[in-house]
Amino acid sequence: MVPLSPISQVMTQTLHIIGGGMAGSEAAWQAANLGVNVVIHEMRPKVETFAHQTGNLAEMVCSNSFRSDDDEQNAVGLLHWEMRTAGGIIMTTADKHKLPAGGALAVDRDLFAEAVTATLTVHPNISVSYEEIDSLPDDGQWIIATGPLTSGKLATAIAAETGAEALAFFDAIAPILYHDSIDMTKAWMQSRYDKGETIEEQTAYLNCPMTKDDYEAFIDALLAAEKTEFKEGETAGYFDGCLPIEVMAERGRETLRFGPMKPVGLTNEHDPQNKPYAVVQLRRDNALGTLYNIVGFQTKMKYGAQTDVFKRIPGLENANFARLGGIHRNTFLNSPTLLDGQMRLKSKPNIRFAGQITGVEGYVESAAMGLLAGRLAVAEMRGETLGPVPNTTATGALVTHITGGADAKTFQPMNVNFGLFPPVDGLKSGRRGRKDRYKAYTDRAKVEWQAWLDQSALDDS
Repeated sequence: MVPLSPISQVMTQTLHIIGGGMAGSEAAWQAANLGVNVVIHEMRPKVETFAHQTGNLAEMVCSNSFRSDDDEQNAVGLLHWEMRTAGGIIMTTADKHKLPAGGALAVDRDLFAEAVTATLTVHPNISVSYEEIDSLPDDGQWIIATGPLTSGKLATAIAAETGAEALAFFDAIAPILYHDSIDMTKAWMQSRYDKGETIEEQTAYLNCPMTKDDYEAFIDALLAAEKTEFKEGETAGYFDGCLPIEVMAERGRETLRFGPMKPVGLTNEHDPQNKPYAVVQLRRDNALGTLYNIVGFQTKMKYGAQTDVFKRIPGLENANFARLGGIHRNTFLNSPTLLDGQMRLKSKPNIRFAGQITGVEGYVESAAMGLLAGRLAVAEMRGETLGPVPNTTATGALVTHITGGADAKTFQPMNVNFGLFPPVDGLKSGRRGRKDRYKAYTDRAKVEWQAWLDQSALDDS
């Protein structure tokens, strides 16, 4: 690997980043801290999207959770660790605004986005231009991090350049409701298996129990509810990690009971002798604890149907909703075909892509690709080349997957997972050896990620 030399003078080139979501924010932070002038081009709030509520950078749309924070037994927790080690703004800010969530990292989404926005906009090397970019630039260094809600004009320009239509799938948003409208004589607070080191963590989730009759009636109502119809020519290609609950129910009446409504690891404090047949969990959505989102309850039901169906859940009969669920179109590139190993568009190498538009799924995965794209762009602006990130790391496994490791013919959005990692020799396969295997993956990754950071010598001094 060729190390990057320190910057000895103010760089005259500017890095342009289209999109101020997780990936764009992280890319800007990394580049700016290395002495590069950055312009973030963000079309919100002038141009609105279906899913966003504000004009803040790094706004969280679907959930307020970054998922597991376990960096020894979970691939996404390892990705958290790698981003923290690289000084990432997304993880640093998330840690400052985290909420109790058992073993997960959840945040107050409003405070989080406001803090990221404030930090980036006061950075001396960063400016934000609020306008829509609707074409692909021919020169300069650019990162396109427009995420799943890329504007129609820019998506059309990308399709025209690549000669192929961007792939697409549909993503759904879970509803949020007011805590004071929940009946706590029926619901109780407990994390699954009492997970967490503090009482606050062990009681991070609000649980609504269901009997068998409750569950069957709920499934019947869910299946019969009016759903959002797709426009002509659209097809419902869902990402399996974020399926609408009614789609899960259509796959079998017990699917939800073995998914987001599984009753395991929980004891109803109001009736400890009787095990619930199913449990609906809610997670705090803000620091005040006034808002809760229903975990795993992404939906494409029409608004009126949502209130009717969700109020069938014991404890939510009088629920008052701050935001109902919804469905939106996500677009992503066939990255194994279109991007090189440096995340550049092969036909226009002055443009890199980062984030969810590349075919990674999840806040953290998107931010990690932004982190990497920002560093790769800085290296190129110095006239140097960063060596590849080891595919034994979480970041490296993801970028390897999207830039050639995946089969282009069947390419679909992917969360980080240990299935993307090369095996460790001498370890048992199968469920029994999983704990030792995962620990070996994370131990190896931490050493090699730190070595890559050290060798790349990303320093602005």
